[in-house]
Amino acid sequence: MRDYVIVTDSSCDMPAQLAQDLELVVLPLTVLLEGREYKNYLDEREITFADFYAALRSGASATTSAVNTDAFLTELRKIADAGKDVLYLGFSTGLSNTYNAGAMACEELAHDYPHLQFLHVDTLCASLGQGLLVYLAVQQKRLGKSIEEVRDFAEQMKLHICHWFTVDDLHHLKRGGRVSATTAVLGSMLQIKPILHVDNEGHLINMDKVRGRRASLEALFQRMQNSAINPRDQVVFISHGDCIDDARYLGEMIKKKPKVEEVIYNHVGPVIGAHAGPGVVALFFIGKER
Repeated sequence: MRDYVIVTDSSCDMPAQLAQDLELVVLPLTVLLEGREYKNYLDEREITFADFYAALRSGASATTSAVNTDAFLTELRKIADAGKDVLYLGFSTGLSNTYNAGAMACEELAHDYPHLQFLHVDTLCASLGQGLLVYLAVQQKRLGKSIEEVRDFAEQMKLHICHWFTVDDLHHLKRGGRVSATTAVLGSMLQIKPILHVDNEGHLINMDKVRGRRASLEALFQRMQNSAINPRDQVVFISHGDCIDDARYLGEMIKKKPKVEEVIYNHVGPVIGAHAGPGVVALFFIGKER
């Protein structure tokens, strides 16, 4: 069986060391902050998470852009020139054009390297939900599964990767068109916190609302209680918008009740953080359905 490389993009929000340990190739999306462009590398080489969120808190505006096809072609050719196949697991098409660019690059390279395989999966996932699916795919590879088997696994598993989010500041959702200006103002005054998730089409949608920060974190915990499959046997991922104490509060609840042994934390990167804002907390786990 020929060797293959699992490729993803920086919207996976994985800890840089974990991505390295998993031997991933990760292409960065781009964030434009106050007129300056930064690549969203997992190792923060162009902008640190702390600096990014500090800028948002000070009122800076940020926009984002996808990885383009040329960037994919450059990186994937390196893998092909080494004689290896490619499996690309990409950021949800419900939220970005990045996957489409990667898929186009795979199709083009399949013509240039007819003896190699360039497979791709629209994960319909985001942030550490995407990271969790990639992590699970690597575990399958390490069990000796072929590239086709891991592709099929990712397709089967992706709609079982549950994404549950809450945000602390509704004004960032207002800028992204997720809530109205009136809702943002009134919600902030009344400490209303939305509960959101990523649906089966890969879109971020509002599901519920609660009053108060702790209540919103407990609502995420309850969602896991209601739908997780064998939680004690899972590795659970939690990402956060520069609010590690809140993320750990949620993680400790999960460790006590379902008694999950391992929780992996990381920042929500600048690309997704530009839309969710400081204070976002997101919980990812395997469930019966999204």
